[in-house]
Amino acid sequence: MPDSQSKRNAQKARQKLGSEYYERLRAEAKAPYRGLRKFIYFGVGASGLIGAVVFLSQTLAGRDVSSALPNFALQLGVFALALWLFRLENKAEGKQK
Repeated sequence: MPDSQSKRNAQKARQKLGSEYYERLRAEAKAPYRGLRKFIYFGVGASGLIGAVVFLSQTLAGRDVSSALPNFALQLGVFALALWLFRLENKAEGKQK
């Protein structure tokens, strides 16, 4: 019976590795690269926020407003998208646990 054999092997592995470490491995197997995706979302969001601050300051200073305003809106959109994806990832991680 391969089903009962695989269950016994999983139990042996769990005992050998420790239950906490085993659960982390299972979570990584269910959602690979979650930590990497969250890191990328954080980096892109930070970049968008910094860009938004730069273009907002250009707009407030009155320098090249015709091009700074669309760029400001784009940077806000990038930040909002990264924030939404990060929250979506956190929500999926919460459901998995």
